[in-house]
Amino acid sequence: MTKADVIAEISEKTGIDKAEVTNTLETFFSVVKDSLAEGENIYVRGFGSFINKKRAQKVARNISQNTAMVIAEHFIPSFKPAKVFVEQVKSSEKTKVTA
Repeated sequence: MTKADVIAEISEKTGIDKAEVTNTLETFFSVVKDSLAEGENIYVRGFGSFINKKRAQKVARNISQNTAMVIAEHFIPSFKPAKVFVEQVKSSEKTKVTA
């Protein structure tokens, strides 16, 4: 499902114009990105958490030049789904693998 599909489905279910839904969704994404960039996590009850995960410093190798390089510790954005979300996906008939 693409962002356009999500916008179309929200618009269809709520009756709100696609342009307004697009603006709202883009604003939500912008808020999430800006908050994570500022080191602030976002918690949405019943859905999940957008968090920054810390990656430790490590030594990597450039195999083409046979040199070692240090990658400094850094943060990466991550999403952790809520238990309710995980259970809904687990119990869904469409996601169950048939043997």
